[in-house]
Amino acid sequence: MKAIVFIFALGFVLFSAPVLSEASYGGQTLSKGMSHSDVEELQDLLMTKGVFPYHTSTGYFGEITEKSVTDFQRRNNLQVDGIAGPETNRALQIFRRGDIGKHVTHIQHQLKDLGYYTSAVDGIFGPGTERAVINFQQSAGLTVDGIAGPQTLSALNDRSNPNTYAGKEMTVESTAYTAYCDGCSGITRMGIDLRQYDTGKVIAVDPNVIPLGSIVEVEGYGLAIAADIGGAINGKKIDVFIPDRNDALQWGRKDVKITIIK
Repeated sequence: MKAIVFIFALGFVLFSAPVLSEASYGGQTLSKGMSHSDVEELQDLLMTKGVFPYHTSTGYFGEITEKSVTDFQRRNNLQVDGIAGPETNRALQIFRRGDIGKHVTHIQHQLKDLGYYTSAVDGIFGPGTERAVINFQQSAGLTVDGIAGPQTLSALNDRSNPNTYAGKEMTVESTAYTAYCDGCSGITRMGIDLRQYDTGKVIAVDPNVIPLGSIVEVEGYGLAIAADIGGAINGKKIDVFIPDRNDALQWGRKDVKITIIK
């Protein structure tokens, strides 16, 4: 990653989460060809697991979603059929170290509200979040494993009423990047493939300021997903993804107003 007039901040890496339960989207089996709000939730969960390479949860179960489900099933030793049935749905709604995105942000908010999590809400299920889950489980008399499964999520939902970042506004310094800078893979921290799906509005952020998985309105750019990080993006800075190098150069370096939508 190198700076030209702007910073290439590809250390690559996605929304406020709903209250989750084992039947978060009705428990129905989802498969190719379906179009439903439950499919959108499925896609958000797949993004949390780093296997949904697209930049938007569309609500349509097409080839991209089918492949993402298949990849998740293969990684988790489930029946590989590309269908989000009960077993796959249950596995998707168990959160553990390595998960990223809005669902993790929601869990961190809950743990912070209850006093178990003291670090920044960043949307990254790392060792600090795992330790907070363990402490909560011990206090609540639950199985202690550091994994946020159905019982832990239910207990968190019963006990907490967390604040969120929704509606937060700030001015940040912005730069721009492409998917083809030196050393870049084109894959964001959340698994979005910017070389294959370059129409997406994606920004790199400092997750200590803007949690990964957030939807952000960026002045002069539009709605974007905070799906990436970068070594040069610290504090109130963002890097906006622009496919064309010349357009990225024209963006330059400038202050913009942003609003965290969810």
